[in-house]
Amino acid sequence: MNSLDSKNYFSIRNLLIFLIPSLLGVFLFMIPLENGDGEITLPVAFMANLLSDVLGTAMPTIVLAVLLISVIMTIFVTLLKPQSFMENDFLKRLFVVGPFWFVIRVLGAIFGIMTYFEFGPEAVWSADTGMVVFGDLLPVLFAVFFFAGLLLPLLLNFGLLEMLGALLNKLMRPLFRLPGRSSVDCLASWMGDGTVGVLLSNQQYEQGHYTKREAAIVSTTFSVVSITFTIVILEYVNLSHMFWQYYLTIVIAGLAAAIITPRIPPLSRKADTYIDGRESEDEVFPKGTNLFAVGFNRAMGVADRTPKLSEHAKSGFQNVLDMWLGVIPVVMAVGTLALIVAELTPVFTWLGAPFVPVLQWMQVPEAAAAGQTMVIGFADMLLPALLAGGIESEMTRFIIACLSVTQLIYLSETGGLLLASKLPVNFLDLVLIFLVRTIVTLPVIVLMAHLFF
Repeated sequence: MNSLDSKNYFSIRNLLIFLIPSLLGVFLFMIPLENGDGEITLPVAFMANLLSDVLGTAMPTIVLAVLLISVIMTIFVTLLKPQSFMENDFLKRLFVVGPFWFVIRVLGAIFGIMTYFEFGPEAVWSADTGMVVFGDLLPVLFAVFFFAGLLLPLLLNFGLLEMLGALLNKLMRPLFRLPGRSSVDCLASWMGDGTVGVLLSNQQYEQGHYTKREAAIVSTTFSVVSITFTIVILEYVNLSHMFWQYYLTIVIAGLAAAIITPRIPPLSRKADTYIDGRESEDEVFPKGTNLFAVGFNRAMGVADRTPKLSEHAKSGFQNVLDMWLGVIPVVMAVGTLALIVAELTPVFTWLGAPFVPVLQWMQVPEAAAAGQTMVIGFADMLLPALLAGGIESEMTRFIIACLSVTQLIYLSETGGLLLASKLPVNFLDLVLIFLVRTIVTLPVIVLMAHLFF
């Protein structure tokens, strides 16, 4: 147990510092509400949509400006290394990047310019490639990053994680090989939005609260697409009347993947060390320990030591800049390249061919048509649903819709974010995790489909 547990930190001041920001953070990131159009969404997502609506037609120009500022400042600081930037840890980390990420940022800016002005090879800027990322995804990410970056400290910095860490450690460790504090991250990721989940995981990892293995597990296992987007996919495949069967299947398949994938490579082989090299130490509570009392006192301790509000605001604005200038160019570059491969080459059809006999063995109708959708979701989560539009069998469309959500790794969104973050996963890891999740969740989804059809 933590030596700090022996000191009592309770006071009305600390209780209010703990409760008010934490409850506000839970409300903003974890409580689904119905918006004016009858859609299920989260308050933080609602605010992001509101910002997108306010900016309206200016959003593409703003996104292009972000891409250009990122690449110009990266070239300037990386090559010239001005003293004022090199002495500022945040600015140095933001703009001094290695050769690979330098090229990615340049490529993201080039793709952005080509898509904005619609010039050059149409394969780059067409409605099915560059415009999907530049016109549909990046405006959403820009708005989400603004509110998530500013407001994530409400969940992270006022004691909620410390309290739940003590309470849920005995549940999270045996089930998912994760510390109890990750429960907030997992719930926010699952109920909220995959992008928010990745950002939350990255912050926890950089702050030294997750080991490399834990950070990789949370970010690639629980950062599912939002409830709102699952409804969008269901509408694409004309199965809106089956929402509850659909979401129940996603939850069961997702939990199966969350239990199994951390126990097999590549996640099981990640180092159990923190970002600063410290070894992981499992916390063991003596028998009879009042876990609520321990967790509550730890939350009070965090509240007692919390810095001034201005420090939290500064940290939030740095989060926003980090995501805008560091992540958006990567999503533009990687997402566009992935969609070009998906739309203009037969690569994903070839990769999906081995699944055809498996689907036939599982008695899935129209197995040949379904086979080509099995791995194309690696490029973008919507592609399987789009390809499923011509499939007559409702059962097959149901399977494709469920699988496209539970696969979770999409280069045009979460995959790009993972690669752009400090999280300890590389491109090969993403490929392997995507395949593992496909293999684990497909039998569960097919079994559920046979029950419903």
